[in-house]
Amino acid sequence: MADFNELLATCERTAFKLEMRDQYMLDAPGYKAWEAGDLAEAVRHYSDFTETARAAVARGVAIRRVRIISEPVSTYIRFEYEVTPGVNLSAGEVIRWLPRRLASDLALPGNDVWVFDGRVVQFCHFAGDGTWVANDESEDPATVSLCTTAFAAAWERAIDHAEYRI
Repeated sequence: MADFNELLATCERTAFKLEMRDQYMLDAPGYKAWEAGDLAEAVRHYSDFTETARAAVARGVAIRRVRIISEPVSTYIRFEYEVTPGVNLSAGEVIRWLPRRLASDLALPGNDVWVFDGRVVQFCHFAGDGTWVANDESEDPATVSLCTTAFAAAWERAIDHAEYRI
């Protein structure tokens, strides 16, 4: 099973992600730095991801992400919103936000998911408290189609980061 970095390194055209949780790893150093009021340090903690994404974008990979969120937003989503310019946008990723109330009639996968080149998906599994548990991949055409269709539907409704206000 490949990890995220390997999948992105071999990606040629597109990498899409659907995020659907209101909190993730609250013990992550980047989150802790932000919580302490140090946004620059929080962004620095994600520099490996930013560089990996920047390299993929430089190769011509379009990286897009939709974050499906509850409103009012959780503290963790506020953190994500504030680090997005320095972590994601600076790498060339395009981020959109979709209030959960606007996603009620969408068929979505049960877990957060990356879709690479429309050929492989990587599901991201988290415990109830947001702790990362594991990833698994699938190249099953029906699974890839479901996730690609879900992403496209969410993307269509989502609000660009530059226009969304928390």
